[in-house]
Amino acid sequence: MKLWFIITFSQQGEARKALEVLQRHNVPVDLVYKFAPDLIMLDAYETVESWMMARNKLNPGKLIPAMMRYVSEPHAKNETHEVIKYLEFCVKDLNNEDPGVHNLLLSLYSKKADESQLLQFLDTKFGSGQANGPEFFYEPQYALRLCLQAKRMRACVRIYSMMSMHEEAVALALRVDLELAKAEADKVEDDEELRKKLWLKVAKHVIEQEKGVKRENIKKAIEFLSETNNLLKIEDILPFFPDFVLIDDFKEEICKSLKDYNSQIEQLKAEMDDATRGADNIRSDIGALAQRFTVIDREEECGVCRRKILTVGGLHQVGRSYTSVGHMAPFYVFPCGHAFHANCLIAHVTRCTSQVQAARILNLQKQLSLMDRKAAKDNGGTGNGESTVSSAPTVDKLRSQLDDAVASECPFCGDLMIKEISLPFILPGESVEKASWEIKPQPASQKILPMTMSI
Repeated sequence: MKLWFIITFSQQGEARKALEVLQRHNVPVDLVYKFAPDLIMLDAYETVESWMMARNKLNPGKLIPAMMRYVSEPHAKNETHEVIKYLEFCVKDLNNEDPGVHNLLLSLYSKKADESQLLQFLDTKFGSGQANGPEFFYEPQYALRLCLQAKRMRACVRIYSMMSMHEEAVALALRVDLELAKAEADKVEDDEELRKKLWLKVAKHVIEQEKGVKRENIKKAIEFLSETNNLLKIEDILPFFPDFVLIDDFKEEICKSLKDYNSQIEQLKAEMDDATRGADNIRSDIGALAQRFTVIDREEECGVCRRKILTVGGLHQVGRSYTSVGHMAPFYVFPCGHAFHANCLIAHVTRCTSQVQAARILNLQKQLSLMDRKAAKDNGGTGNGESTVSSAPTVDKLRSQLDDAVASECPFCGDLMIKEISLPFILPGESVEKASWEIKPQPASQKILPMTMSI
């Protein structure tokens, strides 16, 4: 019955009555889409008002065929464009994100003689407030094609810029407005090479387009350099001038550029002198480090085994490649005052460090021991080949690597002590020792008699 009323009112040209029927709650929304093309042609104002009253109950995308039918008809210039009004309502008030809606609104803006609304629409990024979402919902390629067809060049420059096609944006802007081209060239901030290339394009255009007196043109070109914030120099724009231009016309600017280069050279010289002095100081410190010594008290104890550092005998001998005094066991002394026998230090570090580092230390120690035995054998087993072994590059390299691995810092004052916090008090290998300290309960048969004391 409702369908019959809608058809009847539409055929009689009474759009308002048909819209009143469609606005009832029990009328399917599909009927609105079905009769939208006819009703918008009968009364565009009332139809659009009813759509706006419905708000989110309607899908604007399904109303596009009706809107396209309205757009295809000619309208007076001073007449309110009802479709534009509805699309603006959808985009701004309803936050509609349908690309079809945004594309249609952009196409209608591009057909208007006044380009301001189109530029404002392009500048307004309707999706910028959303996380991980697009900044705009229209299709840039479609928008660019429309604007090129409609010869909306400023809009094309904006679209090129949004698509990061900065060279095309500047080239097109130079055909429209020099200031617009400068603004586009200045937008590139994260790529100095591209920014300079764009400004050179603008500079070439400025020099080639000047038609005044020769000296006046040169003056304008030099003034242009100040607008680039020192990005371009006089030598960058000289190739754009004709070959017959006298160098006297650029004398002042060339002298200024040479002074700048001279200042840069002096600054580089000062930096080189500072670097040279720093290198000399480092070499001096390294030389002084080789002469450093410490005094060991004869009662000084090893931090691990608690025996005296100046132990005489072969108990702590690691290898002849170590620097030792007579038959004393090699040892390490740290600036903090802690001292360790070489073997004790190696055992302590390998116990507390990672498995990979421990394996590397033990491998270096093994290689040094093998080379030590080989050197002793080559010298007839007399044990007097210490100088030969110590001077060998391979031995020195291995010893240096072992020193770096175990003695880069004091194990009691450095990171190794901090890492020991995470180690258990009783290590897995000490289970036998742990068991020996367990208190076993006494058998029930044994009784402890009280002790009596007589005075």
